[in-house]
Order: sequence, then C-alpha cells, then structure tokens
Amino acid sequence: MKVQIFADITDPWSYVGSTRFERAAAMVSILTGEPIELTLRAFQLEPDEPSSGRPLMDAMAERLGGLDKAEFINVQVTAGARITGIDLNFDEAIQANSFDAWRLLTWADEDGPGVQRDLAHQLWRAHFLEGADIGDPFVLATRAALVGLELETAEALLASTEYSDEVRMQVETGKGLGIKQLPYVVVENTWKLEGVHSQNDYVQALSRIYEEWKADESDVG
Repeated sequence: MKVQIFADITDPWSYVGSTRFERAAAMVSILTGEPIELTLRAFQLEPDEPSSGRPLMDAMAERLGGLDKAEFINVQVTAGARITGIDLNFDEAIQANSFDAWRLLTWADEDGPGVQRDLAHQLWRAHFLEGADIGDPFVLATRAALVGLELETAEALLASTEYSDEVRMQVETGKGLGIKQLPYVVVENTWKLEGVHSQNDYVQALSRIYEEWKADESDVG
C-alpha cells in the first residue's frame, strides 16, 4: 500500500504528525502483513521565507503580529510534540527556507523511502531541536551524509538547481489537493487524512482504509 505524506521541514506539526503516522503505519503493517510504502512530498507553508539566520521566534512574531501570538502557538505545538517524545527547542531555532532541503529529500527518495524518511528526521531535528540552519548547504549536505548519502554528490546537487522543478511540481500538486493543514496524507491516491491526529487515530483510520482498499482490490479481481 503506497502512501504520500505532504509535509514541510520548517513546520513543527509536520514533524509531529508525520512521526505519529509513521509509527501507526508500522503497527498496521505488522498487524495486517501488508507493506506500507511511505514517501514524503514537499508542501511549503512559507515558500517566500528567507534563509536569514535570524531567530525563528523573531520571524514568527513578525509574521503573526506579535511575540505573544508566536509564543502561544509554540506552547501548543511543544506540548503536542512532547506527547510524541519530541522535545522542541524554539529558543535556538533559526529561520530558514525549506526549498533546498526538499531538493535534497527528493533526491534521497531515489535511494528508497527509508533513506528519505531518515534524512527528513535528521533535518527536522536539526531545525527544531539543535538550532542548525537548514538553509545552509553545508548543514544539508552533512545531514545527508549521516544517513549514508554521498557527501560530494549532495554538495554538487545543492550548488546546482537540480530537482527544483520536481519540488515545485510537488507543491503545485499539494495546492491542487487544496491542502490547508499539514501533514496531509494520501493513501493509494484515494484516501486522505489532513492535519495532526493521535497515533491511535491514525492506526484506526489506516486500518479502515486498508480494509476498504482490500475490498476494492477484490471487487476488481
């Protein structure tokens, strides 16, 4: 069963929701014996966000109209992340544009969904836990190397415009789907789950989808 997850590396809810969904998918796969292939797709919530190196909290306060609003949102997402076992660190997070990260992730997908997911989690941790600048090509390339990708190839890719069209196409596809909240999960190009849910809710939804999918396959057969 094939699943696409539209997400963004600079969106904390994408990090939380994707992590929960991945765990749910692993559980459902064990229960059903059906392999579930997960692929991440780009959907930039802030496509014009600069990679400025400035504190993320300052950028959020400016975008949302005040530090109080930024802190309120961060308290909410930090609590949700902690339930998932993720300790976000907004105090050290750096404003960045995720476009180059998605070029790298699109390339990583060619080595398999597992490699792509490993790299995505490296980048999420870098951005939200470690205060690393994921708009920096050096940061991106070294994280790629950590998941087994070739460092020099990653550096050459980032110095070029490779995979730019592919990333733009992913974003446009997401717009065509009418995405409003991330993560946005598409199962077998038919079933859709939008926004963050609990891991248990994902398990139940995916189990139901699996049963419907198998029934549809039987009808076709």
